Amino acid sequence: MGSSSSLLPAMAAVALHFLLLSPAAVEPRAVSTAPHRRYDAIFSFGDSFADTGNNPVAFDWYDIPDPVTRPPYGITFFDGLPTGRNCDGRLIIDFIAQNLSLPLVPPYLSHNGSFRQGANFAVGGATTLEPSFFHADDPPGTSQLFPLNTSLSVQLSWFDSLKPSLCSTPQDRSTVPRVRPRHDPTVGPGRRASALWPTILSPARLALEVYKGFFQKLIGDGATTVVVPGMIPSGCSPPILVVFADADAAEYDAATGCLREPNEIATLHNSLLLDAVEELRDKYPDVAIVHTELFDHVSEMVRSPVKFGFRKDILSVCCGGPGRYNYNTQVFCGDEGATTCKDPSKSLYWDGVHLTEAAYHYIADDWLRAIT
Repeated sequence: MGSSSSLLPAMAAVALHFLLLSPAAVEPRAVSTAPHRRYDAIFSFGDSFADTGNNPVAFDWYDIPDPVTRPPYGITFFDGLPTGRNCDGRLIIDFIAQNLSLPLVPPYLSHNGSFRQGANFAVGGATTLEPSFFHADDPPGTSQLFPLNTSLSVQLSWFDSLKPSLCSTPQDRSTVPRVRPRHDPTVGPGRRASALWPTILSPARLALEVYKGFFQKLIGDGATTVVVPGMIPSGCSPPILVVFADADAAEYDAATGCLREPNEIATLHNSLLLDAVEELRDKYPDVAIVHTELFDHVSEMVRSPVKFGFRKDILSVCCGGPGRYNYNTQVFCGDEGATTCKDPSKSLYWDGVHLTEAAYHYIADDWLRAIT
């Protein structure tokens, strides 16, 4: 499949979506009338897995074509209209907001109303590290692969600019009981991809230091609940499978059809991230730092598609161009020549790496159990 270094940019670029949940400043209701803890706002940071409509604005800044602004994006839920989400319908954050009786979290860059009940700073294509990281060794005049500058530090600066309109006094900040979800065995120390450490450990640790600084900044600003997801099993993503189509048979997991090495890298990242979460939990015992799953959920759907109502060719995308897995690097979802499956709810993958609303719904249900 090639060297591990070919996967480094993808790993270092990942900006996982973090939800800052602000508890409602009200007296708790009796258990018999309250199915879950009450919150009054959600603030989201990250990339296309959480972006509810910032990317059309950001992409326009850099004159980058944005396919999610056209049909069939939004076909499942939003009256068939695209909203800037990389999905046929709702994302995990949408299901969480609805289940917490909150409005869908508005995108910071395109919303003209109030942000008192939350704001979404996530942007499709955002990176954890600064764009300069990816171009440190570029020769002069080389075109940039990562032209967007919407990294976590940029998103945090947007949040800082919004804060004065949200909280006028320290009394606006409340505390909630600590929530500790189960320790995930798939990302424990025994499952780390030790053979890849010499190649990827340095940038992985650099990204984790950014995460920790990011979390500490939010906690210092009064965050009382932070939700931290890990990476998906990228070795199962159709774009990765297509790009590395020349991989030897031994490099695939025979049970799933996924590539082993990208999944090992994701497992390493998730393990380091969980270490950071545990460190922050020890440092901030009064803050609920909730670790949630993406890797396990997607892996289970790939292994047992029928269990979730998905079609058996689980690695094929619903909307894409001609080719293996219905994914084509030159023909994207919505392009002329692309096709869309009849029922997106039967598919795991929507347009490539992104999942369908149906898949996000299953994942959101588990996250809500941890949050509430």
